Amino acid sequence: MDIHSDPIVLDPEGSDIQGEITRIRKQGPVTLVELPGGVRAWSVVDAALLKKILSGDEVSKDPRRHWPAFQNGEIPADWELGNWVQVPSMFTAYGDDHRRLRKAVAQAFTHRRTAALEPRIKEIVEELLASLEAKAPGQVVDLREEFAYPLPIRVISELLGVPERLNQPLRTCVDSVFDTGVSKETAMATQEQMITLLQELVAYRRANPDQDMTTALIQAADDPETNFSEYELIGTLYLTVNAGHETTVSLLDQAIYLLLTHQQYLTAASDGRLNWDQVIEEVLRFESPAAHVPLRYAVKDINLGVASIATGDPILVCYAAASRDPEVHGETADRFDPTRASVRDHMAFGHGAHHCLGAPLARLEARVALPAIFARFPTMELESEGLGTTPGFISNGHRRLPVLLNCA
Repeated sequence: MDIHSDPIVLDPEGSDIQGEITRIRKQGPVTLVELPGGVRAWSVVDAALLKKILSGDEVSKDPRRHWPAFQNGEIPADWELGNWVQVPSMFTAYGDDHRRLRKAVAQAFTHRRTAALEPRIKEIVEELLASLEAKAPGQVVDLREEFAYPLPIRVISELLGVPERLNQPLRTCVDSVFDTGVSKETAMATQEQMITLLQELVAYRRANPDQDMTTALIQAADDPETNFSEYELIGTLYLTVNAGHETTVSLLDQAIYLLLTHQQYLTAASDGRLNWDQVIEEVLRFESPAAHVPLRYAVKDINLGVASIATGDPILVCYAAASRDPEVHGETADRFDPTRASVRDHMAFGHGAHHCLGAPLARLEARVALPAIFARFPTMELESEGLGTTPGFISNGHRRLPVLLNCA
């Protein structure tokens, strides 16, 4: 099979991500899929094969160097997924460039800096819980909107030093970036608007420096001895704002949903028989917050035995599939079970050089938030109508998470 074979056309709305992954897996461990705009890519759903290609230097995330279709102008500037490949940052870099750009960000996500955020995370969680407690009895509450979303967005905004007036416009842009069903016009407008907002953030922090990540990145960009351009500064902020909260939103969303629909594990975690870390890792495995992540490109021909990927072919990494690989998790791979021995063997935060720097922060937020909300509302029940799914095939969550907080 080659890049010109008939592909599985991905649903841009992402209305049934796991069902679609099952269909892809039936086609084989390496399958051709079609993205918006008719762009074809290889979907690798086998965990061992995915780890193999992500562990070395055989694949790149830099379309300017390693995607011939991009280099030749075959991928238009207004491509629906252009937000994921065009903006320069460590997310779209390879080799030395990737290491250089990752180093600029890594200082904000050290173990010490992450641990130091815990008291503030607890304060934000307490504020959100107090707001939920004030709801009228019997009122249906959307926990995605009023708990899962505001916690990570407030944490990343404070980490970056985002002024209040930019929070809502940036959120609107992020929602659009993750929606793979938007039009070309919307995708292009989103990219332009988000860059404008981030330029405003940089201007604000240049005039009002503080102990935040944006100020640190500005200092690096302004240092003539640092090889870090203004363009890369904006791209790094672009990546951090987008990736810095969306995956955590879906982690919290899916965790609450799965525990409310698997009461035996909620009871065990609440009374201490089950470790909350086990719950969090199984949520990450079972419903990876990032399902399909665009894009990588073969630096050279890759022979995977079951398929050969030619130099320059794009690859759509499917972490959600790899994390449910039956070769790793056995016949119960599609079952939510925090007691499984393989609970930590997943790829929710990536693998290899591009493993997510923010993974410890996401885990910390979940570790603080989940026990707290279930302790505060021990009789909470899910209202199963109207959950829906987040738009697109990248982010894996619910559109709404309606609950009754206090049930008799």
